[in-house]
Amino acid sequence: MGHGGNVIVELTADHRELEELFAQIEAQPVDHPRRRELADRLTAELVRHCVAEEMYLYPTVRKHVPHGAALADKELADHAKVEQMLKDLEDLRADDPQFNDIVAKLKFEVASHVREEEHELFPTLAESSSSDKLDELGRLVRRAKELAPTRPHPSLPNTPPANKLLAPGVGLVDRVRDLVSSRTTTG
Repeated sequence: MGHGGNVIVELTADHRELEELFAQIEAQPVDHPRRRELADRLTAELVRHCVAEEMYLYPTVRKHVPHGAALADKELADHAKVEQMLKDLEDLRADDPQFNDIVAKLKFEVASHVREEEHELFPTLAESSSSDKLDELGRLVRRAKELAPTRPHPSLPNTPPANKLLAPGVGLVDRVRDLVSSRTTTG
């Protein structure tokens, strides 16, 4: 997940990638081990995406978008739900009956979040921000995704400054854990 462009282009490309990962999971037979690998990759991409939004997008929305505080609070609440579902999914085998239920609920939550961002938040952000600001946010979001955790951590702070201080360290630990466990986090 590092597509280039301004923040809206970057995050919209992430959304398409997440939709594709959901489709790939659904296309696999229930007992196929690839479903677990795809779920791990989906988890890593979603966590990185959420952390980057929490670090840079929502503080900007809060500051520069009309009614931005309410919008940012709603998105943060959505992220908390998604992150808890990812945590619930984390240790399930792909053939566990709960696996499909959680993936379906997660897909619904993410699709709803994507619609809200792409139809409400992004257009409002584009109207209230300069193209230079959107480009700068795109760079910051890409950098945040490189350092972000790859596993769900629902108890971590999701607003600055605490998340900007803690996320890179937690991300490093997650990447070491991923390496040691051979967990798939990239495509």
